[in-house]
Amino acid sequence: MPTIFVWKGWKFLFFSLDRGEPPHVHVRKDRKELKLWLDPVRVAYNRRVPDHEVNAIIDVVNEHRKEFIDAWNRYFG
Repeated sequence: MPTIFVWKGWKFLFFSLDRGEPPHVHVRKDRKELKLWLDPVRVAYNRRVPDHEVNAIIDVVNEHRKEFIDAWNRYFG
């Protein structure tokens, strides 16, 4: 699970077994987790992340979207 970015304790990462899925990022902190599709950016699932944090994380993903997609393509080929 390569971590590609860290923001305010949130880790943005890929799961190696996600190769066959469209580009996305998992975002984790403590026992909270989001899965966000990258094209377009939208929530795939939310586990215990309050709405105000979801919105802030979506803003960060939108800001770094190109970097995340580039990292996805480098990692998965």
